[in-house]
Amino acid sequence: MKEKFAITIGRQFGSGGREFGRTLAAELGIAYYDKELLTQAADNAGMSREFFEKNDERSPSFLSGLLCFNMGGFPTLNYPGSNSISDDTLYRSQSDIIRELYDRGPCVIVGRTADYVLRDCENVINIFIHAPEEECVKRILRRGEIKDHDKARDKARRTNRLRAAYYNFYTDKQWGDAASYHITIDSSLIPIPQAARIIAGVIREKFAD
Repeated sequence: MKEKFAITIGRQFGSGGREFGRTLAAELGIAYYDKELLTQAADNAGMSREFFEKNDERSPSFLSGLLCFNMGGFPTLNYPGSNSISDDTLYRSQSDIIRELYDRGPCVIVGRTADYVLRDCENVINIFIHAPEEECVKRILRRGEIKDHDKARDKARRTNRLRAAYYNFYTDKQWGDAASYHITIDSSLIPIPQAARIIAGVIREKFAD
């Protein structure tokens, strides 16, 4: 296959997007990036990894203006100072990492508007994973992170709202809209392993060298 290409994955919470991404990367024998982006971006920006993760895929409305940081520590005072950064800095740092990962070679990148960040790059396929709400709730419950049905449903709805607000703010597209992606997959109809094998075949043919 070509030396440089990327698969970006948007996903509804509980739809199995991360599992699909990991499985697809394993099928293709290429790198997989998700939470790793946060660590690298935080290090590059000289920020607290904990703060960066807390504000992952959240639009600027969730950050009150400029926040003052002790480099490598937690946010402290809510006024601009010599170490202050804006939420746009968080986004720019993460976007820089995404472009660097693309330049390194074939990879799968989950979330973080990677499809938009790489919009001007060649050899990029954008995928969105979704499923009916009840199927997402069942998957969340099976993972064991939440044991109550209503709490799992509320978490899915809240997370999807945050992801949509983040994506729609930073891009000129609509999160979850089929027109924003090359491929959309309902994970309730096609098991993740089977879907990954099918898409891997498409990618091998598409990016054959």
